[in-house]
Amino acid sequence: MLDFEYYTPTKVYFGRNSDEKIGQVIKEYGYKKILLHYGTGSAEKSGLLGKVRRKLEEAGLEYVELGGVVANPRIDLIRKGIELAKKENIDFILAVGGGSVIDSAKSIGMGLANNMDPWDMIINKIMPARRFPVGVVLTIAAAGSEMSNSDVVTNPENHLKRSINHDLLRPVVAFMNPENTFSVSKYQTGCGIVDILMHTFERYFTPDEDNDLTDRIAEGLMVAVKNAGLVAINEPDNYEARATLMWASSLSHNGLTGCGKNTTFPVHKLEHDFSGLFDVAHGAGLAVLFPAWARYIYRYDIRKFSQFANRVWGVEMDHEHPEKTALKGIEVMTQYFKAIGMPTTMKELGVNPSDYGKIADLTTEGGKIQIPSYIPLTREDLLNIYRLAE
Repeated sequence: MLDFEYYTPTKVYFGRNSDEKIGQVIKEYGYKKILLHYGTGSAEKSGLLGKVRRKLEEAGLEYVELGGVVANPRIDLIRKGIELAKKENIDFILAVGGGSVIDSAKSIGMGLANNMDPWDMIINKIMPARRFPVGVVLTIAAAGSEMSNSDVVTNPENHLKRSINHDLLRPVVAFMNPENTFSVSKYQTGCGIVDILMHTFERYFTPDEDNDLTDRIAEGLMVAVKNAGLVAINEPDNYEARATLMWASSLSHNGLTGCGKNTTFPVHKLEHDFSGLFDVAHGAGLAVLFPAWARYIYRYDIRKFSQFANRVWGVEMDHEHPEKTALKGIEVMTQYFKAIGMPTTMKELGVNPSDYGKIADLTTEGGKIQIPSYIPLTREDLLNIYRLAE
C-alpha cells in the first residue's frame, strides 16, 4: 500500500427528509446571500427547485438565480455566473442538480475565490489557493461531484473538455434525498450507473499490488452498484436501489476506493474529447470506451482482470488459463452495459471511423503527449482502442 492523504470535508445530509434542512443548515453556517444554480428545467418541473426556494426564504436567506447549465457544462455560463455573483455580493453557491451543475458551481466559486478565469486555471493547471463555499442538492446519482475534488468543464470554442482536481473544490455540504432521483429517465440512470462504476474501475485497475483492503472496498461497491442498478432501471421508484446508487456515487469519487494506489484515469482522459467534440453523455462514452481499453490492456495485469471477473461479475476462475477468465469478465461487463440500455459500440455512440484521427489528436495534442496507463498510450494506441470499440 502506497502512502496517501485522504480528506473528505463535505458534510452529508442523506435521506428522505434531508432537503427539509437546506435553509436551516446554510443559515447556521453563517451565509446570507445565495447564488442558486441549476440546469435547464428538470429541477423546476419536479418541484424541487420550488421547495429549495421556500426553504431559503423560510430561513430568511436572500438568493439570486442562474439556470441554464447543460450536460458538459460550458465556460461561457460559468463566466456569466462569476459576474453575477460579484455584482450581487454572493457569499455561498447552492447547486441544485447533478455533476454538470455542481462542476459549473465549483468553477464559478474557483473563479471568485482566486480572481482568475477558471478556464485559464484548468488549462494551465493553476491550482486554487482559496476556497469559495459551494453546497449541493443532488438530483442524480452519477458523477460523484458532490463529494469529489474534481471539476470538469467544456469550452465550446475549441471543443475541449478538461478537468482540474484540488481539495479546495470539495463542496461544504451536500443534501442527498434518493427520492429526488425517482424521475430520472432510464437512459440517464444507465449513464449514472456507468459513471459510478467507472470512478471505481479507474481506481481499481492500477499496477499497484499488495492493497487488498482498498480492492475489497472497491469490489463491494461495484457489486452493490451492479445489483442496485438493474433494480433501479426496472423499478425507478425503488428507494433502496436509488439510495444505494446515490451513496455509491459519492463513495466512488471521494477518493476512498483509491487510497494507497497510484491512479491515472486513462479512460476518462480518452472520453473527455468524445464529450467535447460530440457532446455525448459521459457515461455513454465510458460504456463504449472502457471495454475496448480493457481488451487492449488486460494482458498487462491478467491477475487483476481475472480477479475482477471472478469477484465482481461472478465468472468462474480458470486457474490454468486466467486470461480466459479476464476476457470473459470483460464480455459479461459489456453485456451488463447493454442490459441497462447503454451503447457499447462507436456506431451506437454516433462516432464514425473518419473521426478517430481528430479525437486522438485532441487527446494526445497531435501525438506530442502520451496517456498514462499500464503502458503509456500513444496516438496509435488510442486509434487501436477506438477500433476495438467498433
